[in-house]
Amino acid sequence: MDCCEFQISAMGIKGLQGFVERVCPDACRTVDLREMAQKHCIDHPDSPPVIVVDAMSCVRYWYTPESWVCGGQWREFLAVLEDFIKVFMGAGIKLVFFFDGVVESKKRDEWIKRRLQNNKEIARVFQFIKTHRKQPGREMFVMPSALPTFTRFALKSLGQETVCTLQEADFEVAVYGLQHNCIGILGQDSDYLIYNTCPYFSIGKLRLDRLVTVMYSREDLCHALGLSLTHLPLFACLLGNDVVPENLLEGFWHKCLVSSPHKNNSYNRRTNIFFAVANYISKVPQSYSSLKHLEDILPLGSDKTLLYRGVECYLLPGQQSPWIPPKVTSCQMFSLQQETAMCQDEVFQVPSKEQHVQSENYTIFNILSKGEIECSNSLEDESDTEIPGQALIYRPARQHIYSILLESREGGAYSFVKEWFVFFGNPLKQPELIQPVQPIPGGTPNLKTLWFAKGPDVEKQRYSTFLACFHLHDGMEYLQGLEAPVAAFCCLLVYLMMQLAQVDSRGVHLGAVIVRGLSTLLMANSACGFPFRMDDLMPWQVFDGKLFQEKYQQSHRGCSLEELLEGNESLYTPFENLKSFICKACMAKKRTIHSRPRGNGFITGTLQREFNPRFQQIHRSSFVPPYHNQTRGFLWRNPQPQGREYRSCHPDRRRRFHVPSR
Repeated sequence: MDCCEFQISAMGIKGLQGFVERVCPDACRTVDLREMAQKHCIDHPDSPPVIVVDAMSCVRYWYTPESWVCGGQWREFLAVLEDFIKVFMGAGIKLVFFFDGVVESKKRDEWIKRRLQNNKEIARVFQFIKTHRKQPGREMFVMPSALPTFTRFALKSLGQETVCTLQEADFEVAVYGLQHNCIGILGQDSDYLIYNTCPYFSIGKLRLDRLVTVMYSREDLCHALGLSLTHLPLFACLLGNDVVPENLLEGFWHKCLVSSPHKNNSYNRRTNIFFAVANYISKVPQSYSSLKHLEDILPLGSDKTLLYRGVECYLLPGQQSPWIPPKVTSCQMFSLQQETAMCQDEVFQVPSKEQHVQSENYTIFNILSKGEIECSNSLEDESDTEIPGQALIYRPARQHIYSILLESREGGAYSFVKEWFVFFGNPLKQPELIQPVQPIPGGTPNLKTLWFAKGPDVEKQRYSTFLACFHLHDGMEYLQGLEAPVAAFCCLLVYLMMQLAQVDSRGVHLGAVIVRGLSTLLMANSACGFPFRMDDLMPWQVFDGKLFQEKYQQSHRGCSLEELLEGNESLYTPFENLKSFICKACMAKKRTIHSRPRGNGFITGTLQREFNPRFQQIHRSSFVPPYHNQTRGFLWRNPQPQGREYRSCHPDRRRRFHVPSR
C-alpha cells in the first residue's frame, strides 16, 4: 500500500521553503520551462530534455475534480493527468515520475507522527459533513483514499515512465536528476534545496498554461545565509529533518540565537533560527572532528551517530563531504543492500523487484524482501461503529495473499508479516504481526507455478487462487463469463457483503472502503501471477465516487430499480444477474445481507442540486438495498450524471463525449 500517500505536504526541513520565498527573493527565480528545454537541446543535441517528477509531492496538485470526499472522480482525474502530460510533450520535454516505494526504518517515527496528525484532519472533515451536510471547501482538502497508488498506474497507462522506489524517493529523484543530466526536478520538498543535484522547480508555483514556474537556487540561498554548498547537509540536520528530530535541537537553537548577530525582531522565531544556525556553522571548521564535537554537545541520547547519518544521506553517489570521512558505500545504498538480501529466494526476488520498480505489481517486493507492509490513512469516520476500518475489513484477504507469497520460504514455514496499517484505535506504537492463512484448504498453490508456468491449466489456477483470496473460488464459472473489470469488482462486492453485517453507514466512509478494496485486488492479482490485467482493476474502469454517492442517497430514499437505472432497460438484466450472483454467494457463506435506509444524507460537491420530488418518497416495497448502487459504477461506461464534458478513458483519449443532464 502506498507508504506516505495521505495528505502529502512539503517534506524535508520545516519552514525552509517558506523562508526562501519570504526572506531570500533572489533564490526564487521565475523560469520558462520551454526556454530551458530549447537551451538544453542546443547544448545537448543528442539527449532530450528531461524533468524528473517527485510524484508523491505533486499528487495533491493534480487532483482538481470538484468532488473529493466522495471516493474520487477517477475519469476526470485521468483527464487531468493526460492534459498535464500533453503540455510537456508539446514543449518536447520528457517526464519521468517517481513514487515512494518504501518507508525506511529511520523515518518510521516521522511517518507515524504524520499519520496520527492526518487522523485529526479526517475527523474534522467528517464533523463538517455531519454539521453542514455538504463537502468542505478546498482549505480542508484531503486526497481521496489510495490516490497515489492509482496515480502510479494511471501514468503508466498513459505511456509514461514511472518508477516505484526501493528507498526514499527524494534520494532516488536527486540521483536520477544528477546522473541523467535532467533540466530539473519538479516537486514540493525542501530537501531538494539541500541535495547537490539538478535545479529544483516548484509544482505549487507551476502555471501549466504557460509552462512557467519558480526555480529555487541553492547558490543564492547559500549567499543569503553566508554558507557554501557543502554546509547545506549539516545545516538541514541542525534545523531538524526526517532523520534528526526537532525536539533534540531546542537547546542548541537557543544557544545559537543568543550568540547570533543577525536577530531581527521583524522575523518570526523560525526565521531567526535559520540565520542563527547558519551563523554558527559558518564559523565551524568543515571537518569530521567538528561534526563529532557537535554530536557530543547535542542531546542525541544513545544514538550519537545521528548527525553523521543525517549528513551522509544527502550525499549522492560519487559525492564527498568535508564533514565525514570518505566512504565507498553510502548509508542509502547499504540500507538497500541489506533489505534486498532479506528476499531469500532469488527466483522470486528478481522479478518482484523489477516489477516493483517499473510499477507493474503492488506491494509484493516489500512483503518478500522485508516481511513488512504499510498503509496510510483512508477517509474513514472513526465514530461510525457500523463499518470497521478498511484495514480490518481486508485483513483476511491479505492473510491469504501472504500465504501465497510466503509458502515457498525455507521448509515451507510461514512467517509473520509486520503490518503498519492506519485505523481508528491503532496507536502505531509497533507493527501488528499478522500470520498468513491458506486461501484453499489442504494447501497453498506453488508460487513458482503461479508466476512462471504457462498453459490453460495454469491460467485457470491463477484465476481460482485469486478468487480464493476473497472466498469466491466456487463462483469461478459465472465470473469468467463477465467482462474482466466487472468480474473483479463483483469479487470485491461479494467480499464486502460477507465482511460487513450492515451496509448503511456514511457513503463517504463506504466509498473509501471500496477504493481501498480495489488496491487489495491489485495485491492479490500481483501475488497470483496476474490472472487479470492490472488495467482492468483500476477505479476509472469500475467506480466513480460522485455517482456512487448519488445512487447511495437514492437507494436510501427508496427509489425504484427503474429510477436507479434511469430508465435504461438494457441495464436491467445484467443488474439483476449480478445482484443474484452476489446474494447467492453471500448465502452460500451463510451471510445474510441487511439494509437499513438512512433517508437523506449529505449532498456531495460544493454546488447542491435540487432533488426531483419523485425521489422524496416514503420507502416502497420495491426498495433497493444500498449495496445495489455499487454495481452501477461498472455497468455504465459513462459514469457521470452531470451535464458536462468528460473524456473517454478508451484508447483514443483525444475523443470527448457529452453526458446529458437528467
